[in-house]
Amino acid sequence: MERYTIIKEVGNGTFGSVWRALNKQTGEVVAIKKMKKKYYSWEECVNLREVKSLRKMNHSNIVKLKEVIRENEILYFVFEYMEINLYELMKEKGKPFSEVEVRNWCYQVLQGLSYMHQRGYFHRDLKPENLLVSKDVIKIADFGLAREIDSKPPYTEYVSTRWYRAPEVLLQSPIYNAAVDMWAMGAIMAELFSLRPLFPGSCEADEVYKICSVLGTPSRAEWGEGLELASAINYQFPQVAGVHLSLLIPSASKDAINLITSLCSWDPCKRPTVMEALQHPFFQSCYYVPPSLRVNAPVTRTPPSGLLFAVSSCGLSEKTPGRRYSTTLMDQKSSMSCNLKAHAAVSAGMKRNLEIKHQETLKNENSVNYSVSQHPPYRPPPMINKPIATYMGGNAYGVSDAADKFSNLTFGSNKPPAKHPSLPPPLKAGGWHHGSRQNDLFHFHGRSQENLGAKIYSRKVAG
Repeated sequence: MERYTIIKEVGNGTFGSVWRALNKQTGEVVAIKKMKKKYYSWEECVNLREVKSLRKMNHSNIVKLKEVIRENEILYFVFEYMEINLYELMKEKGKPFSEVEVRNWCYQVLQGLSYMHQRGYFHRDLKPENLLVSKDVIKIADFGLAREIDSKPPYTEYVSTRWYRAPEVLLQSPIYNAAVDMWAMGAIMAELFSLRPLFPGSCEADEVYKICSVLGTPSRAEWGEGLELASAINYQFPQVAGVHLSLLIPSASKDAINLITSLCSWDPCKRPTVMEALQHPFFQSCYYVPPSLRVNAPVTRTPPSGLLFAVSSCGLSEKTPGRRYSTTLMDQKSSMSCNLKAHAAVSAGMKRNLEIKHQETLKNENSVNYSVSQHPPYRPPPMINKPIATYMGGNAYGVSDAADKFSNLTFGSNKPPAKHPSLPPPLKAGGWHHGSRQNDLFHFHGRSQENLGAKIYSRKVAG
């Protein structure tokens, strides 16, 4: 014990006292439990139920036993340090816990109980004082009365604090099992909601009366074995009508009331096991369901202005391994807003371009006059939307040149044909050169000439 510095006493019980201490070597704060009984051999210490059970436990909701020390016939247990127990936390709370908090505490305790029961032990002394809390973590402690599930009866008559003692133990049943932990769990859960014990009996007989006043007197169909136990000790159940738990715990939801009612069943065989309790709808929100196993409702999609947006039906982030489902509602709104702005800009640009091209078409059509008799005038196909420079025999002809030719043509008349204009001479510097026409042809086909089309084809060829 010279490796530890005692800070102060934090608790005192029937079997020992608990001290807060500091490990001089590591600086870790620990809790040291000093047993009141004298131990004269190491074998006696190792065979203690608390030591045997905790040596087999390694769970995040079960307090960790770090070391066992025997000095001068005094036995010390070194545990991890926890800030406060649940009873003290309820006293400091002042107001009932929310259902979210109750669900969190109870879910963790049941996880620890499940681990314990699977390894063949039941606690037998569950109560708020034996549930230790640090921040949001709660752990089961004090395994002094823990026993193997497969151990042979008869068991100890006195187990657990009276207010959390199961009725079969109160009626001195020689045989009981892990169902006594489930009864205690129901009583603790009800107390978390109301900050008052559900069955505050002053003695064993008064405890049974308090249970009857809440659950009602058990009938033979409800718990025949219990009536036989009472008859064996010459006890007669009081004839009392029960009260619905929702009247005693108005802040609890229907699922919470249903779970407490099932946990506090007269018949231990009708109480749910730990695994069954963990699967109760009250704890449904504690479970994470992978997206691949979820049944997703179809999402109604309304494509605005020709664009499709996939809108999530839930704005909350989901804890999934990948990034696919990590988009929040704010991200979706900002993304949708950006897309709508981009779409509006594109639509405005397209509208403006169409108006310009339409004006160019009207302008060119008005500048072309056809003198055609007896036949409707020939109208060449419009070439305004996609201007192309035609390469013919080494000479470039624009649309304006073709329009001048067609204006001099007549059909079905005796007028002499119009003279073809002489070919323009080669361009000087600054114009289009023969060596660059191939590139110009490729250039015009490959790019949009929204702003250059009218100027290119009205350009005069300078000699």
